Amino acid sequence: MILSEKIIMLRKKYGWSQEELAERLDISRQSVSKWESGASIPDLERIVGMSQLFGVTTDYLLKDEMEETEFADGMTPEITEGKVITVEEANTFLEATRKYAARIAPAVSLCVLSPVVLLWLLGMAGAKRGAVTENVAGGIGLIVLLLVVAVAVFLLTGIPYNKYEYLEKEKLTLQYGVSGIVEKAKETFAGTYRICITLGVVLCILGVVPLLAVSIFFGNNGYAVILATDALLIVVAIAVWLFVWSGIIWGGYQKLLQEGDYTVENKAVNRKYEHVTAIYWCVWTAVYLAISLPTMRWDITWVVWPVAGVLYGALLAFLKIKNRKAERE
Repeated sequence: MILSEKIIMLRKKYGWSQEELAERLDISRQSVSKWESGASIPDLERIVGMSQLFGVTTDYLLKDEMEETEFADGMTPEITEGKVITVEEANTFLEATRKYAARIAPAVSLCVLSPVVLLWLLGMAGAKRGAVTENVAGGIGLIVLLLVVAVAVFLLTGIPYNKYEYLEKEKLTLQYGVSGIVEKAKETFAGTYRICITLGVVLCILGVVPLLAVSIFFGNNGYAVILATDALLIVVAIAVWLFVWSGIIWGGYQKLLQEGDYTVENKAVNRKYEHVTAIYWCVWTAVYLAISLPTMRWDITWVVWPVAGVLYGALLAFLKIKNRKAERE
C-alpha cells in the first residue's frame, strides 16, 4: 500500500472528509486531494502531523510495503549503513536550522555594522561639523560598537545547534521516503537561495560604487569618504545577511542529503583535519583585526574575507588530495 492509499484508508477509518482532515492539519482541501491522488507528497512537517493525528509511525506512512498489522507488531526499518535518520529527526533538524539561520544571519550582519557609528562620529569631529570633539566622538562610537557586538553575541547564545554536529561528520542513511521529501523541500527553497546569492553579489558590487565616486570627485574630502565607507558597510551587512541566512538553510538540506561540502569524502577530510580549519579561521580573524584596528581602514580591510574564502577552498582541495594519497598508501 502506497502513501496516498494509506492516507485515504486512515482518513476514512476515522470518518473524516478531506475538508476535515485538511482543517486538522491546517492546510487546504486541495492539498489533501493532491496527496490522495498521488499528484504530490506531503512535506516532512505534514508527515509528522499525520503520524500523530492517525496514531501511526512515520515508518508506516512512508514505507510502501509496511502494512498496519506489521506496524502493530513493532516492525522497525532495516538499518543499512551509517546513522539512520528518521523523518522526525530530519524535520526537527530542518526546523532548528531555520531558527539557527534567523539568529546567526543578523548577528553576523551586526558585527559588520558595528563600526558604522564610530566612523561617522569620528568623521564629523574631524570635519568640524559638530560640537563633539574627536575624543568624545571616539568614546561614544566605541560604546555603540561594543553594544552592537554585545547584541550580536546575545543572538548567538542559547542556540542548541551543536547537537546536530554528527550530521557533518558521520555517514548517514535516510529512512525510506525521507530522501525524496528532503529533495522536494530543497527544490522548493532553491529559487529563494539563488535570489539571495545573486542579490547579495549585486549589493557587494554596487556598494563599492559610492566609495569609488567619492574617491574620484571628492578625493580630498575625508568626511565624504567616511560616509561612503559607512554606506558600503551597510550594503555589505545586508548582503552578508542574505548569504548567511540562505547558506545555512541550504547547507541543512545538503547535510541531510550528503551533498556539496557534506559528501562522505568531505566528512572524512573534515574529521581528520578539523583542527587545521579551526586554526585557519582564527588566524585570518587575527589578521583582519590586526590590520583594521590600527589603520581604521574598514573600507579596504574587508577584502581579507573574500581572499580567506578563496584560499580556504584551495586548502580543502589540498587536504582532499592529501587524504586520497594517504588512503592509497
